[in-house]
Amino acid sequence: MELRDVLIRPVITEKSTMLMSEGKYTFRVPLTATKVQVRQAVEKIFNVKVEKVATIRVLGKVKRMGRYQGKRSDYKKAIVTLKAGESIEFFEGV
Repeated sequence: MELRDVLIRPVITEKSTMLMSEGKYTFRVPLTATKVQVRQAVEKIFNVKVEKVATIRVLGKVKRMGRYQGKRSDYKKAIVTLKAGESIEFFEGV
């Protein structure tokens, strides 16, 4: 898996925006991505030093449309903690 394929997109929510002040950034990653792959991708793409990576597997919700029922896809989130004094400029405008 290429480094650009590891980070699907950033997760921009109210909670993740509050975590940015603590140096924690949230990304959506593939289900097969490991913590080591996420660390390498963030360090190479954004030129920062990563202190810690936490991953969470989020189960998709069951949704109904009339009498039909479906399920959203499962996905994985990665919360990346950067070393003190580091920040990702990409998120600063948010």
